[in-house]
Amino acid sequence: MDSLIAHFQRMALYNRRANEILYDACARLSDADRKKDRQAFFTSIHGTLNHILLGDRIWLGRFEGTTMPSTGLDGILYEDFEELSTARVAEDERLDRFVTRLTPAFLQDSIDYINYAGDRYQDPISVLIAHLFNHQTHHRGQVHDMLSRTEVPPPSLDMHRVLLPNPTA
Repeated sequence: MDSLIAHFQRMALYNRRANEILYDACARLSDADRKKDRQAFFTSIHGTLNHILLGDRIWLGRFEGTTMPSTGLDGILYEDFEELSTARVAEDERLDRFVTRLTPAFLQDSIDYINYAGDRYQDPISVLIAHLFNHQTHHRGQVHDMLSRTEVPPPSLDMHRVLLPNPTA
C-alpha cells in the first residue's frame, strides 16, 4: 500500500502541475474563445474546466464523508475565468493535503455513495482515487484537443515532461 500511496502523491503533483500548464495556455485565449461552443461533451473549454473542478469536488467530498450539492455534471461553478483559476489552485491544494494524509487502512476501505443518476454504489477507495486522477487526465485531454483548434498551441501534458526536469535545458 505504501507504493500506492506514493503513486497517488505523484499523481497529485502531476495533476497540479498539468493544471498550471493548461490554465496558463487557456489564459491566453479570450473569454469568448474559452466559452465558444466546440461541439465537446461539456460544450467548451470553459465548460470542461468547470467539469473537472466539479468532479474533483464531488470525489474529494465523498472521500471526506460529505456530499456536493447537485448542479448536474455540466454545471458552471464559475463564469469568470480568474475565479475558476483561483478555485482550481485551491482544489489542487486540497487534493495535495488529502493525498499526504492517505493511510493503507483508508485505501483498503470502501465508500457508499449515490451518483448523480441516483444509483447507489459501494466501491473500493483505492479504485475511486485512481478514477479521480484518470477523470482529470481524460478531460484535460479534451481541453488539449479543443486548444488545438485555436491560435494557442496546446502544451505538452505528458507526465514525464511535466514531472521530470529537461536534461538539455
